[in-house]
Amino acid sequence: MSRPGTPADLTITPRDRRFGRGTTQARWWMGGDPVATAFYNALSATFPKGEGFFVESVRLFREGAPPKLAEEIKAFTTQEVMHSREHVQFNKRALDAGYDLTALEAQVDYRLAVTRAKPPIVSLAATMCLEHFTAILAHELLKDPRHLGTADAESAAMWRWHAIEEIEHKGVAYDTWLHATAHWPRKTRWKVKAKVMLFVSRNFIVDRTRGALELLRQDGITGPKAWARMFWFAWVRPGMLRKIFGAWLAFFLPGFHPWNHDDRALIVREEAAPAASAPEAYA
Repeated sequence: MSRPGTPADLTITPRDRRFGRGTTQARWWMGGDPVATAFYNALSATFPKGEGFFVESVRLFREGAPPKLAEEIKAFTTQEVMHSREHVQFNKRALDAGYDLTALEAQVDYRLAVTRAKPPIVSLAATMCLEHFTAILAHELLKDPRHLGTADAESAAMWRWHAIEEIEHKGVAYDTWLHATAHWPRKTRWKVKAKVMLFVSRNFIVDRTRGALELLRQDGITGPKAWARMFWFAWVRPGMLRKIFGAWLAFFLPGFHPWNHDDRALIVREEAAPAASAPEAYA
C-alpha cells in the first residue's frame, strides 16, 4: 500500500492581508476575559521569531527536493513571512494596551538558540513537530467558531486567516523532513520524530502556560487563582488543549502524515462566510 501524503490537487495560496492598522485594541480583546486574552497573547508572542525559524529550517533542505515540494516550500515561506508581519502588529497592539512581552520573547530566544546550536536536521524536526501543533490548533479554531466568538472583529479575522494558512501548508515541513531523511531507516526516523515531538510539546505547553500566567500577573491575577483559571480555560472549557490531544497523539502512529486527515473543508467554509455573525461564547 502506498503511503498517504499531501493531496496532488493541494494549492498553497498566500493571502496578503493586513489587520488592525490604525485601530486600538482593547486590553482584554477576548470579550473582556483576561484569561482568554492571556492565552492567545502568549501564543502570539512566539510567532514572529518562531515562524522565521520555521522558514529558515525548511529552506535549508529545499535543494534537491521534488519540484512540487520545492514550490510548496516557496509558498510556505511567503505565508509564514506574512504571518510574522501580522503578529508583530498584533503584539504591538498588546504592548499599546499595556502588556510587557519582554519575558515571553526572551524565552522564545532561549529555545531557538538551544535548537540552532544543534545540527540543522534537528531544527527541521522541531519545525515539523511545531507545524503539526499549529495545524491542529488551527483546525480546532476553525472547527468551533465559539473559540473566537467574543473576540474583537479585527483580531478574530487575523487569527482565522492565520488558521486557514496553517491548515493549508500543514504538510510542507513534514514532507521536507521525509525528503531530508529518505536515506534513514524507518525505525530511526520514527524514534527521532517521536523524541523531538515529546520534547517540543512539553516546552510548548510549559512556556505558553508560563507566558500566559505572566500576562495575568500584569493584570493583578496571581497565585492559585491564576493557575486554576488558566487550567480551566486551556484544558476544560473551552479546553483547546484537551480537544487537540487526539490529533496530537496521531503523530506517533505508523503511517502518519498530516494530510491523512484532509480538513480543507474548513478552509472552504471559512472563506465562503468570512463575515458570519459571531457565535455565542462558551457558557
